[in-house]
Parts: sequence; C-alpha cells; structure tokens
Amino acid sequence: MSAKASKAPRDRSELQQILANLIQGVLVAELDGSIAWANDAALEMHGCAELAQLGAGKVGYRKQFALRYLNNHRLTAKQYPLDRLVAGERFDNVKVEVTHRSQNEFRRVLELRGFPVVSSLKIIESLVLIVSDVTELESAADRFERAFAANPAPAVILRLADSRYVRVNRGFLEMTGFTQEAVIDRPFHELDVLREAEHREAALESMREHRSIPQQEALARVSDGTDKFVIVAAQPIEMDKEACMLFTFADLDARKRAEMSLLRSEEQFAKAFRSAPVPMLICARPDWRIMAANDAFGDATGYHHPDIQGQTLRETGLWKSARILDDLRVGLDAGQETRNLEVPLVTRDGAAIDCLLSAQPVTIQDEACVLCVVQDVTERKRAEADVILAIETVMKDTTWFSHTVMEKLAQIRQPGGASSELAALTPRELEILGLICKGHDDAEIANALNLSRHTIRNHVANLYSKIGVKRRGAAVVWGRERGVASY
Repeated sequence: MSAKASKAPRDRSELQQILANLIQGVLVAELDGSIAWANDAALEMHGCAELAQLGAGKVGYRKQFALRYLNNHRLTAKQYPLDRLVAGERFDNVKVEVTHRSQNEFRRVLELRGFPVVSSLKIIESLVLIVSDVTELESAADRFERAFAANPAPAVILRLADSRYVRVNRGFLEMTGFTQEAVIDRPFHELDVLREAEHREAALESMREHRSIPQQEALARVSDGTDKFVIVAAQPIEMDKEACMLFTFADLDARKRAEMSLLRSEEQFAKAFRSAPVPMLICARPDWRIMAANDAFGDATGYHHPDIQGQTLRETGLWKSARILDDLRVGLDAGQETRNLEVPLVTRDGAAIDCLLSAQPVTIQDEACVLCVVQDVTERKRAEADVILAIETVMKDTTWFSHTVMEKLAQIRQPGGASSELAALTPRELEILGLICKGHDDAEIANALNLSRHTIRNHVANLYSKIGVKRRGAAVVWGRERGVASY
C-alpha cells in the first residue's frame, strides 16, 4: 500500500512505510490540527481516495464528516478527535458513527485512539490518531440488541466475571413485575433464576464453565415476593469481549397451577369415591375396562378392586346380557347420562341381584371414562312383586262390577288432585303407566308400542321421577288410585 503525505518537515519515510502497511488506520496531524499524513487504511475507513478528501485540518474534517456517539448524540466541535488532540487530550476506545455530509449512503463505525508523539527531549512533535473499523461488529451487536429487546420471550443476560445482570428485555420485566433498574447490575445470588431448578447443581456448573444449560423447570421470584413456575434455559455468549450467559424463560405458572388444582380435585374425587357408601365403578371407554371399584361395590358384589382392575365388564360377568352395555354405549356416545336403569347383576358367588344403574361420562387424566353407580333394589323388587301379585289376585277374583266400582272409587278418592297430577304426564307416559297398571313388563310394553326396550326404560325412569315413586308396585298403586287403568 502507498502512503499519502501533504508535507513532511522531518524524514519519516521509514516510519511511514511501516505505518502504510498496517491494517489499522493511522492519521498524523501537526500541532495546529492540520492533517500531515494518513495511510491507505485510514483513507478507506473514511471513504476517501486522497488525503485532501479528509479536509486540510480539524476544521475541514468537521465540514466533511458528521460524527455521532453510538447513543445517537452528535459530537460538538470540541469533541471531534483532532480537536481533542490539539487541546492536549489523550483518549482510547472512543466509538463513533461516521457519515459523509455529502454522501448519505456512507456510514462507518470507527473506534478511535489518540495520543501525542513526544521526542526524547520531551517535546510534542506530532499528533497521532489510530482508527479501527468496527462497523460489522457494532452492526452485529446492534442487531442482537434490537432482537433481544424485541424478543417476546423473557430473557436476561448475566456477566460471568462479576455474576451481575447486564441486560434485561421487556418480556422478563412483564413476567416478573420488576423494573429495569431493579434487575440491571443486580448480583445473581439476589435474583437467582435457577431457584429450585430440576438439575440445579449441573446447571450452576455449566454456567461457571460457560456452557449451555438445557431446558428445565424452575421457580422465578417476582416483584411481590412470590414465586412463578417457569422453564429456563441458557446459552453462553460474549458481550464486549466478556463471557456472559443468556437466560431465556417460558412462563409455566398458569398451566402449572391449573395442573396442581386438577390434581387436588382428582385426589378429592378419589377420596370421595373410595369412601362413598353407594357401590360405584369407573370404567374406561370404549371397552368398559375397569379402572376402579370402591369398597361399597366390593361389599355388595364380592368383586373387590384388586380382583377386577384392568378387566372388562364382559370378562367379569357382572352382567350376562351384552345388550345392557350396548344400550348404555348408545346413550353415552350421544353425550347423555343414564339414570336408574333396571339391570340384573351377578355377584361373585353367582347370586343374581336387581339393581338400578346410573352411568355418567367423565374425563379422568385426559381419558374418557364412565362413572357407574349401582343401587341394590332386590328386596324392594321382591316386595314390589308381592304387592303386584296381591293386586292382580284381587282384581282377578272380583267381578266386572266390583272392578269398575274400585276404579270409580279411586277417582272419587282424589277428584281434583288426580286430574292435575295426570295432566303433568305426556300422552306416551300416561299410555305406559296404563300398561304398567295392567301388569305388563318392559318387554311387553315395547312390543305393544313398537318401541325399543331402551326407549321404554327411559320413559319409565322419567315417569317414576314425575310421580315420585321408585318401584313398579308403587307406580301401580299410584296409577290405580287415580283411575289410570280405565284410560
């Protein structure tokens, strides 16, 4: 590379040859601020081809170039590098943005160092400005700063030399409620972002060795003194040639607290399920695999939880008829719950008991299940059968006249109330009640009305609910008292 010179009062040829080949820019000025010489690197860094394009001296330099600090503050005349050298100042690591006043496209970030050259006689002979082009480094740093600030994910940067935070973005401030002043320059031990981390000791070791920290759950302290559940990870970076750690976070607090609340609810449900006095089962859909049976179910059927867990209802033989489960599945698939369905149940010792089965769809640990509640009505059914038999026997032994008189008397017994109570029933329910009073079972009613047994059972359940009875015999008595048999 060649060297450019305007004047050389002293023989500097050898020194200029050395300086001309430096990568750094070198600019030599006289004591009055006039530019005496510059190497090619200094010219190129200012976008110049000739020495004259730098300006004749400090005044010309100011006219040619606009200088700003990196905080965007414009340099005053006294702050320009040549003016500072003329004023007798020394400076180092001054970074400025340089633009041409006449060339809008030109922009460089230069790092400047200035000092006087002193002879052996302690006389200042000239002024020297060392120039380094740090445009790419500053551009990368500027891009990082902008990306860091704009990143919605909470993040902080910790300087390892003194374990203090040097950067924080808006996401972290919003997540924790801290102000920027409360975080910047705060030591790690006061704002420990690895509190209760899953692998805390390994994470601290990685931080000390400037290595990556993989994602793990931890607790972050927020401004009100409480803790927040987060996922934290860290990457080693360098800022201003210093080792740092970039910590990033994902806010888990809402999800974690919801999971804990759900867990507490499931624990409470499990306790209530186990201690309930009513026999209950929990089955997984769609194969009716038994997940849990409470103690009352074991006492009533002989099938205790450890004996039947994991089996399907078909495998246990609790219900001999597969149609019962098929009918239940139809209603559950439609999002309906079944109440008080009459089903026969077979105990472990082979005895048959009559039950009312209620089934409701539930979700347990994200799995579709069915909660089955069983009520043993064997004794009630036996008493009901005795009542029905007695009524049918009486009716068969009476004449047609006494039969009619009994029905009329039943109507007279509750003249106003019977009409209003019967008015609450639908025509179909009234029709089914009449057939029940005549001694027909569900299968016979289904054949007579050309409906499925499942539909008839649902009508019967609704009918029982409306008239306030739980047994067939009670329904017969209720209907006969109101003259339903005559409809």
